Amino acid sequence: MKKINVALFTIALLVFCQANSSLGQFIPNAPFKAAYVYAPDFSLKDLQGNVFQLSKQRGKPVLIFFGTTWCPSCRTELPFYKEIYETYTKGSLEVIYINIMEPREKVAKFAKANSLPFKILLDEDGEVATSYAVVGVPTLVLIDKEGKTIKTTHTTADLQLKKLFSVK
Repeated sequence: MKKINVALFTIALLVFCQANSSLGQFIPNAPFKAAYVYAPDFSLKDLQGNVFQLSKQRGKPVLIFFGTTWCPSCRTELPFYKEIYETYTKGSLEVIYINIMEPREKVAKFAKANSLPFKILLDEDGEVATSYAVVGVPTLVLIDKEGKTIKTTHTTADLQLKKLFSVK
């Protein structure tokens, strides 16, 4: 019985080692090509009831801020969002703020009190945030002009927009 157990353990170990070694390979000097994922398309209403559809923005980069009115970090980042809007929208960057699961009236009051210059969209059921795997706010998603997600982060400091866009 002990010999059978040792034999089975040895076979299992050999199978595991073989399977484990084939999971990935290091190829020296292989060209690295980043794999970008297309941003999930969505349609959301803005504060005025107009529909915004992401796929209609193809041809220009889009920066999405996911946030809420109650989030302290979102409020801290607001001056930076405004600066990005003022600096980069002239160069074709579309800047939008998506509020997650809050009433329109509350979001409108927040937008007015903070003089938000960018489009404000309402993700009333949280489906868009879920499709972008938002697990905390603020979450920022930078999408290139082809519709591919090129950066997801939680602070504007991580975006490095100056490297991506020339400022005139």
